[in-house]
Amino acid sequence: MNHALILLAALLSLPALANQQPTLYGRYELIELPELGQTLKAKMDTGAMTASLSAKDIQRFERDGEDWVRFRLAVDGAEQRVHEHPLVRIAEIKTRSEELAGQPLKTAAASQRPVIELPVCLGEEQRTIEVNLTDRSTFNYPLLIGASALRDFGAAVNPAERYTRERPQC
Repeated sequence: MNHALILLAALLSLPALANQQPTLYGRYELIELPELGQTLKAKMDTGAMTASLSAKDIQRFERDGEDWVRFRLAVDGAEQRVHEHPLVRIAEIKTRSEELAGQPLKTAAASQRPVIELPVCLGEEQRTIEVNLTDRSTFNYPLLIGASALRDFGAAVNPAERYTRERPQC
């Protein structure tokens, strides 16, 4: 009897789950990084798998037998503060063809980037996502939110919209 009630409840909830719509965001949004004390302009990029944060002076080190990473944000006004986080993994990121500046595709190599977990706030939602660290100071947006994080937020992107939310409020 108990199993039948659980099955019935699950079946009744399926239509509700199927009707859930993703939250729609613009191509660019403001993202708060509470642990780093920053709110940054971010590009929502469904073509990238992981999120990327602009960082410099990136150094791997060991603490209590664990791998960690130390870095400074490559963002105006935030360069002085040093951040340290446990290293989750090293990601291999493919170089995009437009970044090769005339190099033949066969010579392109994947770059290896340290990945950390960071809480991020988008609108009124906060999630902890994986973020790779790389110097994005030549890009217009110091933070890129990739498809994996967009899925975590239940988000969809309308490329015709920008900054659909006020400042993050988590």
